[in-house]
Amino acid sequence: MDIAPGTLENAGPFACAWRRFKALHGKFISIVVDFARQAMKLGRDDPRRIIHSLKVGLAITVVSLFYYFDGLYGGFGVNAMWAVITVVVVFDFSVGATLGRGLNRAFATLFAGALGVGVHRLANYTGHKCEAILLGFFGFIVAAVVTFLRFIPKLKARYDYGLLIFILTFCLISVSGYRDDEVLEMARQRLFTILIGGATAVIICISICPVWAGDNLSNLVAGNLEKLASFLVGFEAEYFTNSGDGENKDSKSSLQGYRSVLNSKGTEESLANFAKWEPCRGWLRTFKYRHPWKQYLNIGALARQCAYRTDALHNLLNAGVLTPLEIRVKVQESCGKMSSESSNALKELATAIRAMSPPSTADSHIAKSKIAANNIKSLLKTGLWEDNDLLEIIPTATVASTFVDIVDCIEKIAQSVHELASLHVSFRSADVAVCPKQSQLIQNEIL
Repeated sequence: MDIAPGTLENAGPFACAWRRFKALHGKFISIVVDFARQAMKLGRDDPRRIIHSLKVGLAITVVSLFYYFDGLYGGFGVNAMWAVITVVVVFDFSVGATLGRGLNRAFATLFAGALGVGVHRLANYTGHKCEAILLGFFGFIVAAVVTFLRFIPKLKARYDYGLLIFILTFCLISVSGYRDDEVLEMARQRLFTILIGGATAVIICISICPVWAGDNLSNLVAGNLEKLASFLVGFEAEYFTNSGDGENKDSKSSLQGYRSVLNSKGTEESLANFAKWEPCRGWLRTFKYRHPWKQYLNIGALARQCAYRTDALHNLLNAGVLTPLEIRVKVQESCGKMSSESSNALKELATAIRAMSPPSTADSHIAKSKIAANNIKSLLKTGLWEDNDLLEIIPTATVASTFVDIVDCIEKIAQSVHELASLHVSFRSADVAVCPKQSQLIQNEIL
């Protein structure tokens, strides 16, 4: 029964506590419901996350058998726990990340364990008094040198985890060996259990619904191009029909999608590093060819350059500083042509990256957009200034010149995609044009 506010002071401590409990209970229910909704949304957005969680649980269950069965436990003892720890720290979402962590941990454990055993044997010859000093000295040298190596960009990108495990394993072997004479047996057991845990994680990751970092990188780069294409179409409709009142709700989503492109550099670099660990797949992908993952990063960098220019257009639209409609009409045809043709070119390039097939009509779209860009340049030099206030013309001139820059960026993206097609073995099933020929084709169509 609810208590009236006027009688709250006379209700006593029990009624106040009850009201607080009801408030906390309602807040707790709200938190649980929000958490459940977020969890369901994560699963719906990418069902691979659910599969990955089940795969991790399966891998941990498999390696836990070394503890549950006496026959397996007798061969490794308490060191069997290293297999479980290895699965937890090695198993990642993609095959490349899991394989990279697994190989880093395996080789780092092998080399650091061998070095630790060697240092332990060497310290034994110096006597018990000097052994601790020598072990401490080697521990200082190894930790300092390897930690410094972690600052080297190329080593940090691919081998940072291995270098960290190297320090940890060396310290565990060398320091614990001071009190334990069976240091060689201890190192052997830890190495075997780590190899078992890493192998279990890699096998399950590859054999059950594998997630390839290379495919994720390709889809991410292609998706960024599609977002830029959607923005160009949405901006054209918004700018040349808007009277300055802001964005229409229908086009807001297409005008906002490009923002994720601006912040995609870190994700692209991580996926590229993971993809380098992944094995070749398919009969055509032999080890004779190296996957041009760096070329995907080049395309991503060019896409971000284009996104910075689209951001300038979006900010100009949000500012609400629009020239009169009669001035915008003068550049509408050329800007519309650049927008539509550039959008079609980006969509074609994105499709080519996803399907790993050379772009067929992208060159034609780029050639038409460059023709419109030349027309707008001529208009900016002569026809736009007549009988108009300069301050009213500046916003529209800025939009037109930015569209010209975007066309140049898209041409560079197309050249980079053609270069990718010439480097990637999966594109070799079709005739691939060389970048200079592609550029010459565009110039011929313009002329």
